[in-house]
Amino acid sequence: MTSHPEFGHDTKASEVADAFGDQIRERVVAITGVSRGGIGKATALAVAKHGPTLLILISRTQSNLDEVIDDIKAVKPHVHVESVLVDLGSQVSVRHGAEEVKSLTQRIDVLINNAGLTVYRREWSPDGLDIHLACNHLGPFLLTNLLLDRILTAAKASPLGATRVVNITSDGHRPCPFRFHDYNCEGKEVPSDEQDELYKWPADMVKPIDGYSGWLAYGQSKTANILFTVELNRRLEGTGVVSYAVYPGVVPSGLARKIEPSIAAAAAPLIALANPKPSIEEGASTSLVAAFDPALNANAESHATDVEKAKKLWALSEELVEEKF
Repeated sequence: MTSHPEFGHDTKASEVADAFGDQIRERVVAITGVSRGGIGKATALAVAKHGPTLLILISRTQSNLDEVIDDIKAVKPHVHVESVLVDLGSQVSVRHGAEEVKSLTQRIDVLINNAGLTVYRREWSPDGLDIHLACNHLGPFLLTNLLLDRILTAAKASPLGATRVVNITSDGHRPCPFRFHDYNCEGKEVPSDEQDELYKWPADMVKPIDGYSGWLAYGQSKTANILFTVELNRRLEGTGVVSYAVYPGVVPSGLARKIEPSIAAAAAPLIALANPKPSIEEGASTSLVAAFDPALNANAESHATDVEKAKKLWALSEELVEEKF
């Protein structure tokens, strides 16, 4: 439950930032997935208006970063903004980007892992992994852990719980447990507790294309975001750092790319039932509440809150990035 009960479906990012402006001021905030027309851009603009010490914007596309910085400077010309190029689907890029971020600051008060993608035909990452797993989970997992010393430094000088890691998830996690026996979604046999329930969704929306279900791969990556949050909180207990996984709602953000027209048509009725938010401004409000409001409560499907599965995913993630944390 937010400390502002008046916040709701139509609350804008700017309203949330105004409410928590004193908690943004003089803090270091890093945001991934800053792009044209995306939630990351709306988040960055709202934060910038309240005088952070440093705002670090992370994207894989320099033109996206340049556009957002121009928009920020138009309203807050003196705010300190830095941009870092990172392709979260590439572990080499994540490692290089983390080093660049660390060269900019000795502390990070808030990290918002906002970046994500959805595709509907099979794509592999440079590391030979399913692109959803790589971009939506392993990239944020690796980046967060590589920046953890800066996050812990911030926590030592801040009120308990004020230092945050915010992971953006989706309702798409609900029918999709993490497939430990088939994490690349190659159609391998999995035990019953890893089997999806996509049959409950419109068949034309979730049907595989050339044997690949983009919805399945996306959904399990969103489950991974929540399991990562669960285990991160367990590991950071007592440090003053807390993590939240939040769903921004259905937002016209351009997250889905290369969508098939037949899939879009099949998804339209379901999206309408989900009561879409009017714009990215409303979508970004959720992550800002998670980043700056101390009074929160949340629920997820049981497969996404299982502590043992969270530990298991952490171990698998370490194996896939070839580093223990």
